[in-house]
Amino acid sequence: MTDATGPQRPTREEIAQLPPFAGLTLDHIHLLKTSAQFEAARGEIQRAGFIGFDTESKPTFAKGELASGPHVVQFALREQAFIVRVDGEAACEFIKSIVESGAVVKIGFGLTSDRAVLLSKLGARIRAMVDLADALRRKGIRQTLGAKAAVAMVLGQRLQKSRSVTTSNWARQTLLPKQLLYAANDAYAALAVFYALDLHHAPVPAAEAFESVEAATPVE
Repeated sequence: MTDATGPQRPTREEIAQLPPFAGLTLDHIHLLKTSAQFEAARGEIQRAGFIGFDTESKPTFAKGELASGPHVVQFALREQAFIVRVDGEAACEFIKSIVESGAVVKIGFGLTSDRAVLLSKLGARIRAMVDLADALRRKGIRQTLGAKAAVAMVLGQRLQKSRSVTTSNWARQTLLPKQLLYAANDAYAALAVFYALDLHHAPVPAAEAFESVEAATPVE
């Protein structure tokens, strides 16, 4: 939808009528556990240059309960995704090396919150990133959009975001298939929107509202 003020956020009813988002299937989603898997994934990510990025945390329900996330970090490439539980030295070192890399551009929605929890839990500062909410505003979309609305507006597809999965226990030792699909496709959707808007040819914002972002646009 558009009017004199520019493109408008689709309604819930309009989104419901769209075809489903063509996301990754389980055979393209890799849960990393071993040092060999971390090293192989690091090479794939570095070669890709641009990756979809997001985090998941176990929700807090009890009064006074402290948040302890993130518990899961996900990185999506154009044909696969890597899921990492934030548990153990090797996993934390891998996550930190990717998010702090200036040569790998992290793409997502609402990265301010991800930045805060990663800094708090791992001491990691996200560098070289594109927050799509800001990128969409520069494209003339004035509303702040999340992944679901952006996928509808840009791709004409319906991203399924189940509340029962969103609020599930992301700290569990064995992630469920539905959690893997949700996490991977949250990050993958961001990357799909990024490429659909042709942002991979645009300079990566040097700072936006973040600290220590010294991004250089990688070669495809």
